[in-house]
Parts: sequence; C-alpha cells; structure tokens
Amino acid sequence: MEYPALVPGTLLRRYKRFLADVRLDGGREVVAHCPNTGSMREVNVPGCRVWLSPSDNPARKLNWTWELIELPQGDGTMAAASVHTGRANRIVEEALRAGHVEELAGHAAIRREAAVEGARLDFRLDDPERGTTFVEVKQVTLREADGHGYFPDAVSTRGRRHLEALAALAAQGHRAVLLFCVAHEGIEDVAPAAHLDPAYAASLREVATLGVEVLARRCDVIRKADVPVAIRLGRRLPVSFTREVGPVVAVDGNGRLAGQRSI
Repeated sequence: MEYPALVPGTLLRRYKRFLADVRLDGGREVVAHCPNTGSMREVNVPGCRVWLSPSDNPARKLNWTWELIELPQGDGTMAAASVHTGRANRIVEEALRAGHVEELAGHAAIRREAAVEGARLDFRLDDPERGTTFVEVKQVTLREADGHGYFPDAVSTRGRRHLEALAALAAQGHRAVLLFCVAHEGIEDVAPAAHLDPAYAASLREVATLGVEVLARRCDVIRKADVPVAIRLGRRLPVSFTREVGPVVAVDGNGRLAGQRSI
C-alpha cells in the first residue's frame, strides 16, 4: 500500500479516542484524526516521532490523519508501527491479490467482508478445486517490554466472536484462518495476550485445536530518504499459544527506562 506524502511531527497527546495533538516539525501544532479505537497500549507514547497524512477534502473536519509512530526499542534502535487500523485489511488484500501470502495463494476469487452466522469476517476466498477459505485479519502493534508481540491490547469480546465464527466454519468443513497483520517493525513473534484478556487467549488456544489456522505476517515499512512511502505485508512470524508475558519495563518516549512493573 502506497502512502500519500507523509508529514513528520511529534506526538503531544491522544485524547477522546479519535483525536491526537501533534507538533509538526516546523513548529505548528495540529489536531489529527486518530484512526484507532483500541487502547493503543505501548504505541501511544507522547514525545515520539509520528507521521501524518494530509487531506484537502473540505468535507473533512480534520485535515490530518495519524498514520505511523516511531518507537524506541530500549536498545537504541527505533521501530515504526502503523496506528491506522483501517490500513490492515487493505495491506492484506493487496498481498492476497498479488499472491504474496503463500499459504493463501491460488484462489480464483477474493471477496471482502464475508457475512457468516454470528459475525462478519474480513475475506472470503473461493476456488473450484480448493473450496472456500474464510480469513479474519487482526492488526498487532502491542510489543511488551519483554520484547514479544501480543494480541489483543485490551479485552476484546468482538475478537472472541470472530474466533467462534471461524471454529464453526472449520467444523462445517471450510478452511478458516486467523491472520495476524503485525504492523510493528520491532515484533518478531506473536502470542495471545493472556495478561490482558485471558478469555481471548483461552479461546484462541481452543479454536486452534478445532481446525482454525493461525498465521502471522509482519509489515515492512518502505522508506525513501528516511520518509515512509509504503507499507507491505512481509515475512511470516511464529505464533506461540503458551507464552506468558515476562516482567515489563516501561520505556518513555526518549527511550529511557521508567521503572519496572508487573502485569
């Protein structure tokens, strides 16, 4: 997925779920739309560099959309994470249509938003020989200070409904897939966040034994002259169903340790 020309700034604060105050590099402060209804745990870090997409649409209330944030990893490196949850399905669809997700390649038809009993899933793939495959996409951006990636970043009743729907489809003989779209360059593996939503973690472990496939792919942020210009689905990551989060060390926006906490 290609980005429009992005504008850099510094995150001041996120508030009212959908709003973020950002100081652009030139010094001007703007209010940007925050296209993320989740907790944004560990990616809502004031003081970090962010990238906004501009809009000149007169019908829009806000002329800016928060796209990316660059996060310190505690070892002196930085990693970009996409906070725009609406981008995940577009990134995955682009990869599916290009055949870049080998596990899901070769279907004759790809359809967005498949209505099934009890839920609406993100994709339906059909093929005369392969049959029907249902795919639900979940964006992952939570990297705890133990260095691992987790989903969800808060209690997700809706996420559990999607798991139940996938399990029901698998029981009917369809192929059912949960695809973690890992939109954080610092994440190398994914596990259910039992420390935040134990019910979701238990459900994920259960449906994996009932025929639901669980895949994870990390996004690659493409840059030119250090400016993000595109984001694409990249390599496969391992998924662990049993890992527990370790001690969490908080890191502030400047990469400094802010003390240790247990969760």
